[in-house]
Amino acid sequence: GHDGGHDGRHGGETQPPPVSRSTPQPPAARAPTANDAGRAIAEVATQMVGVPYRYGGESPREGFDCSGLVFYAYARAGLDVPRNSRQLFRATRKIPLERAAEGDLVFFQDQEKLSHVGIYLGDGLFVHAPSSGRTVSVSSLDGAYYRRHLVGVGRLLPD
Repeated sequence: GHDGGHDGRHGGETQPPPVSRSTPQPPAARAPTANDAGRAIAEVATQMVGVPYRYGGESPREGFDCSGLVFYAYARAGLDVPRNSRQLFRATRKIPLERAAEGDLVFFQDQEKLSHVGIYLGDGLFVHAPSSGRTVSVSSLDGAYYRRHLVGVGRLLPD
């Protein structure tokens, strides 16, 4: 009574190849950490240094105003943020300057109105589109003007 069905080799070949441990895992579907996004934002903004200031501008081709630079850098990092500095100020969670990280926003005011926004780079530096006739540049919060007029540091990124 030999039915010839099982010769002992059945099923040996169909095992999947062993999974090599070094294959990079696909990124999990989670929000990027603030670090990654903040670094990307700071990097894009820094690459815009030298682009002329232009009121209402929000691209390297046409130039930037202060909130246009923020809008552009965040958009390049995949984040949709408000387009003017007052709305940006309202949308952020305020944090102490010592907790500021790359990509956070620094806000300045003249007299009583919010007048300016820049992107924090770390080490007391920020990048911004200063004013008419100037170009996007990196400035230090230690500068007397900026220190006197800083009204807040805000975070739009998830913690």
